[in-house]
Amino acid sequence: MDDLVERLLSGDKRAAARLLTLVDDQNPEVGRLLMRLHPRTGRAHIIGVTGPPGSGKSTLVSKITMEYRLRGKRVGIVAVDPTSPFTGGALLGDRIRMTEVALDPGVFIRSLSTRGALGGLSRSTFDAAMVLDAYGCDVVLIETVGAGQSEVDIVRIAHTTAVIAVPGSGDDIQAIKAGILEIGDVFIVNKADREGVERVVGELKAMLSMDAGQDRTDDPLVWRKPILVTIAREGEGIKEVVDALEAHREFLERTGHRTALEEERWESIIREMLAEHFVDRMHDAVTRERFKSIVKDVAERRMDKLEALDTLLGAILELEVAEGAAGTRGRARGKAPRPKGERKAPKKGAAKAKAKARARVKAKGRARVKAKGRATGKGGRKGAPRRPDRPTRARSARRR
Repeated sequence: MDDLVERLLSGDKRAAARLLTLVDDQNPEVGRLLMRLHPRTGRAHIIGVTGPPGSGKSTLVSKITMEYRLRGKRVGIVAVDPTSPFTGGALLGDRIRMTEVALDPGVFIRSLSTRGALGGLSRSTFDAAMVLDAYGCDVVLIETVGAGQSEVDIVRIAHTTAVIAVPGSGDDIQAIKAGILEIGDVFIVNKADREGVERVVGELKAMLSMDAGQDRTDDPLVWRKPILVTIAREGEGIKEVVDALEAHREFLERTGHRTALEEERWESIIREMLAEHFVDRMHDAVTRERFKSIVKDVAERRMDKLEALDTLLGAILELEVAEGAAGTRGRARGKAPRPKGERKAPKKGAAKAKAKARARVKAKGRARVKAKGRATGKGGRKGAPRRPDRPTRARSARRR
């Protein structure tokens, strides 16, 4: 497994596929491998493509990929499909609409399932994008699941977010209140061969007019969000879409906004990992029965929520101290975060862990005393011959 990183960096597509599988499965070794990849990332332009179900996201992603390939760019695609809440399965059928680019050696397509995650993405989407970045892709396209009004997690990952709208998706009030429209950098009205295209364009313009910054046409630090019209199935308007995506990339680099986006992204990710780490440690430090007991005390007003928090943090601190003596503190490095809902079997109590740690310290102390005695040829009592079979009474008394 250690050679996967070297093979990936050398352009081995099989190594990339294998590492992406480990990322999606959240293998315990993934964290260590991603640490080695991290210095080689940050070069790809990550583009999120989101919109309601049936808006033609997969077809549009395929056409955008073809245009980028004509411009000599290597493209990675992460297509996210929803998971059934009943069977837990996912069709992963987005690539069916990408047959035109599926066999292109300069294109890598990976399908992921949400596995119950909300926000329109899988938990492993960002790590998958980082793998494709290190693999050498110039552009990474992330297609979200069919999004509604609140599936906006893509904005935390992508440098540029393209929001797709289609005629007949709702009235102007629906467009104004939809949270998904607030995250767009480029707006695309797809399926323009349908009736009502002008109305959708007008609604989007009305929504953007509420942003005071959009009126400052002469300000070089303000991005003017374009509204483009396409018929993805026929390839109409695709060149203009890619031109707009590239213009936004140049804008981010010219103004320094890309650096700010990177910092905001990593702050969000580190906070999320920190929260997951503390939840994991809480499950290690407190048994399920003890946790339920604390929850019951809060529900029956015998304990305040802040008291419950102090109790749990105290248990985590005790476990950290006990494990620190054994040199096993922390699991954040070298191990991927455990998926939400998946709990590790609780360990023994903190008191037992402390007792084991003390026993190990005593054992090391006895070993040092024996080694010193062998080196000097003397026992614990001055002038007395050393007893090789067991320590002298004086030495035993001093240890006690």
